[in-house]
Amino acid sequence: MEFLRDLWLFMKERKKFWLAPAIIILLILGILIVFAGGSAVAPFIYTLF
Repeated sequence: MEFLRDLWLFMKERKKFWLAPAIIILLILGILIVFAGGSAVAPFIYTLF
């Protein structure tokens, strides 16, 4: 959790708030791939990319 705190402080201090949507999208895609990798939905998820 310290990494997320440091990331937030970095974005706040250097006014890099435009990074937040990119980071959120990457996290959502990563979670989707990890959870769908072992399920029956995996072939349908991979066709999206």
